Amino acid sequence: MTDTPPDRLSANPGNPYYDEALLERGIGVRFKGVEKTNVDEYCISEGWIRVQAGAAKDRKGNPMTILLKGPVEVWFKDTATGAAAGEPGA
Repeated sequence: MTDTPPDRLSANPGNPYYDEALLERGIGVRFKGVEKTNVDEYCISEGWIRVQAGAAKDRKGNPMTILLKGPVEVWFKDTATGAAAGEPGA
């Protein structure tokens, strides 16, 4: 496996950018300099993340999400050496 996270990834199994193997490795996301743990989807090249909007649900029962734009940094949390690959400052 490569140590470079994909440009776009989703945690929703119904999304075409969903990849269970990558999500099991653990993905760290930093948005505008703050590490986020509630990211549902991200895109590095377009500079956005999608996060859940509270407890609101759509008519199909899926969580409502909002799109936030800004600089996105992504890294894998697991590596052979124990340090996060691609994490700024590592």
